[in-house]
Amino acid sequence: MRADRLVSLVLLLRQHGRLSAPALARELEVSTRTVLRDIEALSAAGVPVYAERGRHGGFALLPGFQTELTGLNHEEALALLVAGSRRGAQAFGLGAALASAMRKVVDALPESYRATAAGAAQRLLIDPETDILSRRRVAEEVPAAVVAEVRRAVFAGHKLRIHYAAVDQAAKWRTVDPIGLVTVRGQGYLLATRSGADRTYRLSRILAAEELPEPAQRPDRVDLDRAWKERSTRFRTGGDQVTVLLRVNPERREELVDTVLAVRAEATDADGWLRLEVTFQDPRHAEWALWQLATNAEALAPQWLRTSLHSRAAAIATRYRGDS
Repeated sequence: MRADRLVSLVLLLRQHGRLSAPALARELEVSTRTVLRDIEALSAAGVPVYAERGRHGGFALLPGFQTELTGLNHEEALALLVAGSRRGAQAFGLGAALASAMRKVVDALPESYRATAAGAAQRLLIDPETDILSRRRVAEEVPAAVVAEVRRAVFAGHKLRIHYAAVDQAAKWRTVDPIGLVTVRGQGYLLATRSGADRTYRLSRILAAEELPEPAQRPDRVDLDRAWKERSTRFRTGGDQVTVLLRVNPERREELVDTVLAVRAEATDADGWLRLEVTFQDPRHAEWALWQLATNAEALAPQWLRTSLHSRAAAIATRYRGDS
């Protein structure tokens, strides 16, 4: 037990550079006195650890000191970080052992990967709604090339182009800003945004994927647990989704359909325009999507949407009336 603690102490000093005795005690879940004894033991064993005094002092290792570790490659280490960073260890009382193992895994990474490993692991969420002992469904089959491309875009923070087949719709190419990946009872999901609106894509329905060089528009940090709960709750309850009856120029139909969650009905008016009943994610996105189409679309219902678009158009007209 003490040998494992000494290794963890060395790894903590390697990763943080300098730590005080109280900080080391908190990380290792022991007393400050135990930390001081362990520091003496390391020194006696020839590990070059030294103390720096003063307000910002603490213990540190001589620069360049190396330890013999596992030699895991980047993806192997990342897989362990993800698998070990969730509920399992806490459920079986292995929290302290997990923290020690994770420090070893991070230390095993090449220098160029070490700073990004923890951030990459935060982009993956494993079974947030499933108890570890519960029965799981059989995992969905997703082509390895698709998963690898999606994962690379998620980790790199790049835009992603996917060929996606939504329910009861032909597959279409879409460009999204990937946020993270979630698995729930064997089913994988990509959390993303598209045109500023939240989108959740089932991995098994992604037929092809391509990481793009452009940076994704997304926050630097994300709480996937919270994001998944909010999205799944909205999906189950209907959330703020709105149904809109509208007319659209047939030449702009595909552009409109790309912004909606579902198309429930479709017909052709006498003038050749299409009459659609569609569902938007929320009122804000409904107004945004129709505004982009300008005079190539007309909201027929609900009335609040017509009023909102009229008010916006009137404000723009007033602003640009007459000479500047």
